[in-house]
Amino acid sequence: MGVVKAFESLPSMEAQLRAAPPHALVATARRLLAERAGAQDVTLLLADYGLAVLQPVSHLPHTEEPVSAHEGPAGSAFTRQSPVVEDLSDPAGHLVHLPITVRGDRLGVLSVRLPAGAADHRTVVLLGDFATALGHEVTTAGRDTDLYLQARRTRRLTLAAEMQWQLLPGRGCAREEYAIGAHLEPAYSIGGDNFDWSTSADHLVLSVTDGMGEGINAALLTSLTVGALRNARRAGIGLADQAALADQAVFAQYGGKVYASTLLLEFHLATGLVRAVDAGSPQLFRQRGEHVERVELDAQLPLGMFEETLYDEQTFHVEPGDRLVVVSSGVHGSRSATGDLFGERALHGILGATGSTPAYESARAVVSGLIEHHGSRELPADAAVICLDWHGRTA
Repeated sequence: MGVVKAFESLPSMEAQLRAAPPHALVATARRLLAERAGAQDVTLLLADYGLAVLQPVSHLPHTEEPVSAHEGPAGSAFTRQSPVVEDLSDPAGHLVHLPITVRGDRLGVLSVRLPAGAADHRTVVLLGDFATALGHEVTTAGRDTDLYLQARRTRRLTLAAEMQWQLLPGRGCAREEYAIGAHLEPAYSIGGDNFDWSTSADHLVLSVTDGMGEGINAALLTSLTVGALRNARRAGIGLADQAALADQAVFAQYGGKVYASTLLLEFHLATGLVRAVDAGSPQLFRQRGEHVERVELDAQLPLGMFEETLYDEQTFHVEPGDRLVVVSSGVHGSRSATGDLFGERALHGILGATGSTPAYESARAVVSGLIEHHGSRELPADAAVICLDWHGRTA
């Protein structure tokens, strides 16, 4: 039976992945691809929290030696989000690297070694579909096992970082109208910075929150703030009232001693109308063509600073082709060891240089520029970057 013919039963392969115990997904994928595609070797590589390396998963939760997430065949598949086929000397065959992405959230790469002559275009496409199905199951398995979360780590997370990563929706999201890419540093010791989003048939709500303080105290404050914002949002309350209710929740807990800076954005997917509430320090930039500018919003009080603060919404429009970038104070207010401010000039330069790259690469480039400016990956403050490419809705 030919490889393509065998793959006609892809739905049954997906069903077997769904039926596999959470810890056995990699073993099940190896067995299925050996039986149906003649695969001689199958390796799951998961991106680490810092998006620096891809970790080959072996005997969970352990991993083999990592490879770069940005260089080499596997790194190219991850960065470019397209399959990469290595032609190996006969009879070794081909090594096919397939990006694993779930609704715009990049998880890693599936590397499959096929017999010589077996890596035709149709087979690679079907392998890509299988990799996507595996990605969905790895994501779902995270509800029942720690194994894949452990496999993503190059070192131990701090407790604050553990809390923050569990609070995040992912590191990317994509559909017809938009594509989101986001990045956090220092990834293994993040404290109070957070991003969040939720989409419906007609709207996208996006937020960036910066909880005051450091470590576990900042993480607890941010967890309360994000939980309050989600609770209000899920009750169908408008954007300004979401901010007001979260403000009340934070003040009730902390009495104004600490507060959380938040930027709330709600996009109407059909028209590009954006409603905004600027409650603190995150800054918003828009790139339209080659022009980069800061979107000036009326600065309002951070959440929890005073009791029963009222918030106002502002509106602006995005057009197809626009790129919006939100950065926390750990980015726009960061200084180098010599005291030089990272600031808007550096941001404008990076955004201008990465205008043609995907949203996730632009977000990573901002953080990389910040690390270079500071001279170390050990940043003095949390840095959150979220990049949104607006495509608009087709008729």
